[in-house]
Amino acid sequence: MRKKKAITLCITLIAAIFIIVGCSGTDSENVSSNSGDTKTIKFMHLWPEGSSKTHHTIVNEIIANFEKENEGVKVELEVLSNEQYKDKLKVLSTSNELPDVGMTWAAGFLTPYVEGNKFAPLDDLLENELNDSFVAGTAEAYAIDGKTYGLPLELNIATIFYNKAIFAEYGLEAPKTYDEFKHIITTLNDNGVAPIALGNKDRWTGSLWYMYLADRIGGADVLTSAINRSGTFEDPALVSAAEEVQNLVEMNAFVKGFNGLADEEAKSMFMSEQAAMYLIGSWDLPNFTTNEEVPQEFRDSIGFFNFPTVDGKGDLNSHVGGPGVGLFVSEDSDVKEEAKKFVSYFVKEWGEKSVTQAGVIPATKLDADSLELPQMYIDVLNELSNATNITLFADVQMSPQVAEVHLNMIQAIFGKEVTPDEFAKEHEDALAAE
Repeated sequence: MRKKKAITLCITLIAAIFIIVGCSGTDSENVSSNSGDTKTIKFMHLWPEGSSKTHHTIVNEIIANFEKENEGVKVELEVLSNEQYKDKLKVLSTSNELPDVGMTWAAGFLTPYVEGNKFAPLDDLLENELNDSFVAGTAEAYAIDGKTYGLPLELNIATIFYNKAIFAEYGLEAPKTYDEFKHIITTLNDNGVAPIALGNKDRWTGSLWYMYLADRIGGADVLTSAINRSGTFEDPALVSAAEEVQNLVEMNAFVKGFNGLADEEAKSMFMSEQAAMYLIGSWDLPNFTTNEEVPQEFRDSIGFFNFPTVDGKGDLNSHVGGPGVGLFVSEDSDVKEEAKKFVSYFVKEWGEKSVTQAGVIPATKLDADSLELPQMYIDVLNELSNATNITLFADVQMSPQVAEVHLNMIQAIFGKEVTPDEFAKEHEDALAAE
């Protein structure tokens, strides 16, 4: 198995944003079958209208414009939620029925599809119409053995969003140290307020908490070193991070029943002010900035802070994140030429639309100075420009087999079903077996 390298986006690369920068179902309005000279591109994405309305709307606009400019080409659309999407992608790949265009993640997630010859190389697009279009370090995350198999749409970091009104009511301020953070948890609990919204049924949500604790306790490289085998998952810092997860659980830091809640349910609790904090990627910025369906009063009440230092350890400017979802083209597509043309068109259109209409940070370069942006969006861009490190999401770095072990262990450690030592050993055994 090819060793996976840690994905680190340095400050000099991220600063490019400012310099050059800048459920399942089918949407019947977009469905078209092959007839006559019409060519149909099957496109599957993971932004349902209910939970990702602005993203969903932008996709439909891009498709409508593409079809208008490319007579005789139609896009047949299927939309699933995040977890449904991942499951269906696996099933379709085993039966050679992948959509012509779909969404993927980088690194370890991408690897088995590339090794199975499921995704087509897209270097021809990068060398021509998309040349110099991406923020440095983003498209590279989709490269394997010198070829690029996905084109990223987003660039994200995970931060802790918090309700400033709730904090103010109890005399609390955004913490910089872990002791201050634990004081907030205790104070909120003492006043009957759920501190943190977490939907750990999806598991990757709990992984964000574990990853940050590992980063702060053991440094920016400790987790990626364990994954790429230059280190071990039984490193004391990684065991200590698991211990600290269970300490948070003991403190009742998270909403009741968190291990049985989906992320969408946890998000809803934060959005309805049933919890004071919520750790999530910057892909959720629209809900706190531009989403007109969210009351302005609520949007104005939301701030964010970086994960605090732990016992004086850790760098506040070291983040969990990296390139978000990207587009792939199926190697077996019968309309590969049209599919690549659609992907290129989509990437270019998505760049500015995603910023102005959804408040999303794109992976493509953007002239930020020419756009009127919400203050929180600018603040997150500043965090990206000041980032000393961005560690790619653990389950994305890992192979699918190891990622499944990791995610299961995340739920188990949060559920206190395993000890921190057992948690570490399960990871180490899975990684060593590869």
